[in-house]
Amino acid sequence: MVTPDASGHAPGGGGGRAVVPALAVGMVVLLSAGWLLSGHLVAGVPPLAVAAGRTATAFVAITLFAVLTPRGRSGVRTAAARPRTVLVLAFLGFFAYYTGTLLGTRYVGASRVGLIVSLLPCITFVVGVLAFRESNSRRKVLGTVLAGCGAVGFLLADGAAAAGGGPGAGALLSGGMLAFGGTFTYAFYGYVYRQRMSDVPALAALPAVTGAGTLMLGLTALLFVPLGGVSAADWGGVAVLGGVLTAPVFLISHELILRKGPLFTSALGLAVPFLVRLGEWALGSAAAPGAPSVLLIAASAAGVWLTVGGPRPHPPTPQPPTPASDPSSCSDPSTPSAVAAENTAPRNPS
Repeated sequence: MVTPDASGHAPGGGGGRAVVPALAVGMVVLLSAGWLLSGHLVAGVPPLAVAAGRTATAFVAITLFAVLTPRGRSGVRTAAARPRTVLVLAFLGFFAYYTGTLLGTRYVGASRVGLIVSLLPCITFVVGVLAFRESNSRRKVLGTVLAGCGAVGFLLADGAAAAGGGPGAGALLSGGMLAFGGTFTYAFYGYVYRQRMSDVPALAALPAVTGAGTLMLGLTALLFVPLGGVSAADWGGVAVLGGVLTAPVFLISHELILRKGPLFTSALGLAVPFLVRLGEWALGSAAAPGAPSVLLIAASAAGVWLTVGGPRPHPPTPQPPTPASDPSSCSDPSTPSAVAAENTAPRNPS
């Protein structure tokens, strides 16, 4: 991994001008492909089985990456020494998130759930104001309202356009609520991570968290899901989803946060709902998107941009380093310091 300098950017970034665009395009493509493959898999495989297999293969890939570096090995040990926090993060960020979003995908399709998940910055803003007494602004409130209205409008308009073969009103409501619930829990995951694990590099904490998530999802799938009908080809698809499309997004998003910051990395996700909807059309799993659907996705994306955008705080005057054991020293993800950038929880790919 590249260590950023005091400005929060990777050294030598000017010499590798193609690196950031390549990483950005790769992340958007992987996220979009992950949604499309998830939608295909949950149509024939129990969503809990997909969630468990996806988390397990991502756990293997991320752990192999983490143990290759001395700092990664040290961080893995530090995270594993906090079992209560690991269990809470695993439940919020993997068990509840994947269960909600993958069950929702089975009901309403990948593009609709993907659009709901893209509202994560807005949902995080609401959670921060209501549960953690964070400050708000008119811009963020307006952006959250616009994004929410755009997403709800898309669910209704796209569902009506696909009335012949699309989900009914009950399925839209059930799937939408499941996806929203999963995204809501991931918003809490971000806050818990900041409060209890911010002194551990994000990628070093992920092996313990994904390992615990694998145990939770795996035991639930074994107890409550009939796995006998899952074919070897389906398990292969799940392995690709976790190891090829999920784990690399964690790594790429972490590198982009180091090089360009959390705002740039979050903004990349705004393109994903468009690509997923076009992908569904190209694969024949959905009709061509109409103008109202495209405009509503654009309105939702604009709302998310309003929420995550706006003036950023100026870099503070350099201060003596604080002890690493003090989580408050990097609890604000908008702080443009290298420590805060490195310890921002990576985007959870879907």
